[in-house]
Amino acid sequence: MTERAIARDAWRVLEPYHAVCYFADEPRTLADAAGLRGFWMGYFAGRAAPMGAVGAGVVTATFYGFHPARVERAIPDAWTFATPDAVLTAKLALVEQALRRVVGPVADDTQVQDAARLAAELADACEVGARPLAAAWASTDVPDSPLLALWRAATVLREHRGDGHVFSLATAGVGPRESHVMMAAAGRTSRDVVQPARGWSDDDWEAAVAGLRARGWIAGDGALTADGREVRRSIEAETDRLAAGPYDARGEDEVRRLIELVAPLADAITAEMWFPNPIGLASGRDEGRS
Repeated sequence: MTERAIARDAWRVLEPYHAVCYFADEPRTLADAAGLRGFWMGYFAGRAAPMGAVGAGVVTATFYGFHPARVERAIPDAWTFATPDAVLTAKLALVEQALRRVVGPVADDTQVQDAARLAAELADACEVGARPLAAAWASTDVPDSPLLALWRAATVLREHRGDGHVFSLATAGVGPRESHVMMAAAGRTSRDVVQPARGWSDDDWEAAVAGLRARGWIAGDGALTADGREVRRSIEAETDRLAAGPYDARGEDEVRRLIELVAPLADAITAEMWFPNPIGLASGRDEGRS
């Protein structure tokens, strides 16, 4: 199995399973459940909680794609309303509620138990050096519920991949704004969806477009040029390579079995998502990014 195949095939089912925390109704009420103020405070605090009461600079750097002002409106104020531990506890409870509703009777099936075991082995095989979000989520306790343990392992693997994706973007000289412009130009999301979700102004967006056009990566019609497509392809290939470690460590048979077990769960969650979306996840479990 090639590095691209092993990493991307697993990601295609694990990303939707993780993404229940963004799209299902229950986790989207995290701010109210944890005593926070507004959806975005819940989002930033909920994803950053395993890192502790970090400041806006840390969240901006690790999440990468957001305008700093969007983060600063939520962090560090979130920690004055609820501790990171309280936010994490509330988030996990809401994620489990959502998963139980979405997957139905399968929630307590041996299928989920087997998937949770395999995913935990993969998460344990992650090398988290220089990967702050993966390291933070890897430090969390494994929940007793197999359904939630699978989500926690999927999240470790997802953030492990995401940290690597940030390396790939930065190495290619693609900044936070530019990454969204290129994803929209590739047709993986739309400007109308991703620009406001990430907090960038029209001026910010147009400046990023102008910079990419000057580099020969965006054409006059807003689509990627051949050079732009190649840059994006190389970023995705490097992301896959950097994500492959835990999958290579466990072997193809285990990974293929995990994909088989999680695929129907991921499909049930995908049915509740909207498209296009800010993370660029497609309805066919195709290419995308958080």
